[in-house]
Amino acid sequence: MSASSNSVALLLSLVLLLGSGAALAAGEHHGGHHAAVPAKQQKAWGIAGEPEQVSRTIEISMSDQMRFSPDQLDVKQGETIRFVHRNEGQVMHEFVLGTQAELQAHAAMMATSAGMQHDSADMTHVAPGQQEEVVWTFNRVGEFDFACLIPGHYQAGMVGKVRVLAN
Repeated sequence: MSASSNSVALLLSLVLLLGSGAALAAGEHHGGHHAAVPAKQQKAWGIAGEPEQVSRTIEISMSDQMRFSPDQLDVKQGETIRFVHRNEGQVMHEFVLGTQAELQAHAAMMATSAGMQHDSADMTHVAPGQQEEVVWTFNRVGEFDFACLIPGHYQAGMVGKVRVLAN
């Protein structure tokens, strides 16, 4: 290969890398959490669900009073839930599923890393007056949490609980 061909190949490789999911994990936090289709990954609180397997839909409103409604949910192990998140407020909100420890760590990281971007099937950003969906399969029994991790929102109490009950 000539030096020119090597340069073109290197540039193409760089463009492909920057457009990949790996770049999303280390990039900025503006924009949405669902820009790319992330790979399914088993987590303590479940796994990304398939829309055709949805058992039921749960609507959750988000407000500028830093609250979710409802903020307490019961689901059955194995249920695939379509969450429809409606932002009734005037500022951006987000919905992130996880364990309390993981959400606390994530919130602390976001508070010190302005502009952080991440992408996962268990979270979404919702612009004011808009709605977004998350489809999630709760295949593990336990108590899990959800929160808005935008700096200040979590600290103001924008949190909720999901209790996954054995069949």
